Amino acid sequence: MVKKLEKLFRMNLINELKNVEFVEVEIDKDLSKRSTLNLKANGHLITVKNIEALIKVLSLLNQYELNFRILGLGANQILPQNSDFPYIRLDFDYDKKIFEMVKPTYTLPASIPLNILTSQAIKYELKGWESFTGIPATLGGAIYMNAGTRLGEIGNLIQKVKYVDRYGKLHEREIKKEDFAYRRNNFLRDGDVIYEAEITHHGVTPGIGKEIKEYLAYRNQTQPLKDKTCGCMFKNYEESGENNSGSCPAGKFLDIMGLKGFTVGGAQISHVHANFLINKGGATKEDVQKLLELVKSELYLQFGKEFELEVKL
Repeated sequence: MVKKLEKLFRMNLINELKNVEFVEVEIDKDLSKRSTLNLKANGHLITVKNIEALIKVLSLLNQYELNFRILGLGANQILPQNSDFPYIRLDFDYDKKIFEMVKPTYTLPASIPLNILTSQAIKYELKGWESFTGIPATLGGAIYMNAGTRLGEIGNLIQKVKYVDRYGKLHEREIKKEDFAYRRNNFLRDGDVIYEAEITHHGVTPGIGKEIKEYLAYRNQTQPLKDKTCGCMFKNYEESGENNSGSCPAGKFLDIMGLKGFTVGGAQISHVHANFLINKGGATKEDVQKLLELVKSELYLQFGKEFELEVKL
């Protein structure tokens, strides 16, 4: 598969992609800075700047029968050292004037980072937007995994999602309550790419700005946000059909087991928060995968609970 990919990229496909307007193709690019874990990684990166270009890129990849991976801020992705698939990165522009006043809803590109929305939440005190405080993700990535904190989940704020399927066909979905569950969406299929979304809020509420700032300070004190990390390794354990999204039980169990500081190669369980994996330097996907497998096995042996990974391998 790797040889096939190389042959295609260095012949017809790469030339066709480079001829697509608003597309940038980088071959054998160092991707170590493209994920928050900063793993050693190398691969082909396709940067797409508008919806017409995205449709053409996806159609071409489908024509050549190539799978791909969307790469946003890389906050919960474990990148292989050498990938056998190309990465697609969205970089859509938008009118900055949309944030000059409070609106009932905001239609935004999937590539916008959540920290831009958080700054607007602080400025205008938008109730509901505190739910994604401090999450290092793009809007599209956050919707895909229904990102959230103990303050709530982003899925409760999304009204409409526009996406393109792997064949280049456009879709628009009015969001219903059942479209999201704990740390996942229930409507996107493999190969679907979100390019735009409509997000609402619950009104202007005095004190929200202060709450966001205080929660950011709390996260900085209790999580290793200054380290190279992929965030939580495991999802919260769900028992009796109830979501336990207000806490991170895996971290508590790992702490009880004394696994803070446990290291495999360059990958280590954080001393600050036991459900966070950090890169101490030179970590590879293999280091991370081995650590995750060992930890998951120990959690089951000690507590009889099967924890699901939150980070994407």
